[in-house]
Amino acid sequence: MRIRNTNLRAKNKTKLQMTPMIDIVFQLLVFFVMTFTIVAIEGDFNIRMPRTSANVMPPMDLPIVIALRADAEGELTHAVMDDLQISGDTTQAVFAQMRRRVRAQVPDAGGPGREPSQQEVEFDCDYNLKYKYVIDAITAVSGYVDDDNRVKKVIEKIKFTKQRDEPVG
Repeated sequence: MRIRNTNLRAKNKTKLQMTPMIDIVFQLLVFFVMTFTIVAIEGDFNIRMPRTSANVMPPMDLPIVIALRADAEGELTHAVMDDLQISGDTTQAVFAQMRRRVRAQVPDAGGPGREPSQQEVEFDCDYNLKYKYVIDAITAVSGYVDDDNRVKKVIEKIKFTKQRDEPVG
């Protein structure tokens, strides 16, 4: 009968060093904790899409109606807010003017003890209008960042008119 050499097997066995692995794990943990940044909430919109039912009761307050018109390529040509044309040299100037008009009509929400405004904005967009202009318009009316880098909400209720295939003109 052959006797196995257990000493030889113990010499060839490799030990797993746990200390360096734990050091690396803690270094990675510290790295991720130290480099973590909290970003502001993006796209926090309370949007109410149009319903398909015809027997829906209209809200008591009339919404602010903003019409966004586009050319054949989908570029924003002009905007109309409550039957008054919004003018500007660039699209950013149009959205800045839109923000000023909405802020003039609706008191700012978000202060201590202040309730958010119940005012609604209804967008009437051309069918071929590029999506970026719709998002810029929503951003312009929903709120702004004040001098202290705090987000001030102005409008929380946003809805859209029913979609049309042909441009309004």
